[in-house]
Amino acid sequence: MRKALVIGINYYAKAGSLFGCVRDAYSVNAMLERDADGSRNFHTRMMTATGPGEEVNRRELRAAIQELFEGDSEIALLFFAGHGYIESVGGFLCPSDTETGDDGISLADVMTWANQSAARNKVIILDSCHSGIVGDHSVAAMAELKEGVTILTASTAEQYATEKNGSGVFTTLLVDALGGAAANLVGEVTPGSVYAHIDQSLGAWAQRPLFKTNVKTFVSLRRVQPPLELGDLRRIADLFPEPGFEYQLDPSYEPMRSEADKGAIDYIPPDPERTAIFAILQKYNRVNLVVPVSAPHMWHAAMESKACTLTALGEHYRRLVADGML
Repeated sequence: MRKALVIGINYYAKAGSLFGCVRDAYSVNAMLERDADGSRNFHTRMMTATGPGEEVNRRELRAAIQELFEGDSEIALLFFAGHGYIESVGGFLCPSDTETGDDGISLADVMTWANQSAARNKVIILDSCHSGIVGDHSVAAMAELKEGVTILTASTAEQYATEKNGSGVFTTLLVDALGGAAANLVGEVTPGSVYAHIDQSLGAWAQRPLFKTNVKTFVSLRRVQPPLELGDLRRIADLFPEPGFEYQLDPSYEPMRSEADKGAIDYIPPDPERTAIFAILQKYNRVNLVVPVSAPHMWHAAMESKACTLTALGEHYRRLVADGML
């Protein structure tokens, strides 16, 4: 059971209304609801506030967040886009009927519900100003992150969350990450890879995302089409049986030849078994698992009878396969 509560609040009766939060909520919901192959991912519930009569009030918001963290599920994910408020005792998520900011939903309460939840994984993603206060260890109620809890916020406690082209900068990067920009080679998008993608995309002078977690292993937030077939990836430990191994190539691995090549005295014809292996090695090269040794490209390595070897990333996946983890 994977459930997600996705909240986007544009309309505020007594505070300045926003413009891109509802759109962001719909974008995130679309990504979470289905994996890239169309299969069910999260069972999502959306709450949006677009104007008078279409509001999300404090009572509704509080009850929905509490319900999200109730029960025993594989993962309970909260996404909130809207106003945030901060004062000396902590931060708040602001519903449509907020008047002073501190009458919103206390982030200390949100952390308490998450910490006490029986869900195996609790993921809190906030695109609101000052949302980084949720990870501030100077606030006593938030000092402890129980096992299984992950926090990802748009900005630090001191910063504002910015918008660009009608959408939150943070959420735009989040959607890109879920869409596959942060996927690993088996097609899984994890909270850690999402943060890495967002962190790399925001400059030192921009808003800085906050990421805190207490997990033994990362849960997958979404699955996309992997750049390699799993069967091909699993061959990496056979082709490279030990660290530092160099796989020797020769022209028989390369299927593409010119007429001049074929007429040469030392012509070595393509070998179908070897060209099939070379096709896999070229796939490895395209995703930075393998590099040619002393050659600019894999084609040159084959035609000049040189070798190829694993990159640091390739060695990581070789170990995973060798240890039976993929």
